[in-house]
Amino acid sequence: MNVIASLQVDSAISYLVALVIPALDAIFPVLPSETAVIALGVATAGSADPRIALLVAFAAAGAFLGDNLSYLLGRHFGPAVQRRFFATPKGMRAREWAERSLGRFGMQLIIACRFIPGGRTAVTLTCGLTGYPRRRFVVATAAAAVIWALYAFFIGRIGGQAFEDKPWVGLLAACGGTVAISAAVEGVRRLTGRSRDRARDRTPAGAERGASGQAAGQVAAPASDVTASHRTG
Repeated sequence: MNVIASLQVDSAISYLVALVIPALDAIFPVLPSETAVIALGVATAGSADPRIALLVAFAAAGAFLGDNLSYLLGRHFGPAVQRRFFATPKGMRAREWAERSLGRFGMQLIIACRFIPGGRTAVTLTCGLTGYPRRRFVVATAAAAVIWALYAFFIGRIGGQAFEDKPWVGLLAACGGTVAISAAVEGVRRLTGRSRDRARDRTPAGAERGASGQAAGQVAAPASDVTASHRTG
């Protein structure tokens, strides 16, 4: 209880937690960035201090910085990133999924990946590795950071208000809610993927080859944009 009580708007540690943990979570997914922001929401649930908006802004800034750090690592340290994150069969599947989904959904995926378990790291690193257009990435990650910070913080406030005298219960309830939401998002993603697989199995071979060629062109587009940017630079 003392830990949560210390996370107030007049405490410098609150702003440090809001900024640093979401920033580092992009590279070190074991860091509990969502839990940290939820805890800030729980701790300030009974307050109407306008500095709460500053806390949310710090959380959004941390998330934005982390996403763009991840992009830059993928862009400039590709081989090392590939070995560290995508060398295992599971990692290779994650990168394949990220590349395929980026070709299909683009900026929408960059925003939505924050709510897919493990999606943020896979997508942001893959954007750097494949040379996804930087301007689009910055816009998408800015929107994603604001949406995520508001979502996590206000779920924490709801939990804190519901269990005002038991902040740890409020924190657990709020975290349980986010886990349920993430599980639902992952379930929908898996069901959608299976539906696409079944539809592809029923597609005639000629049509499938045509679709594959079109998809390959879409996925390759970011790389050509990077080449063009190097030439103009």
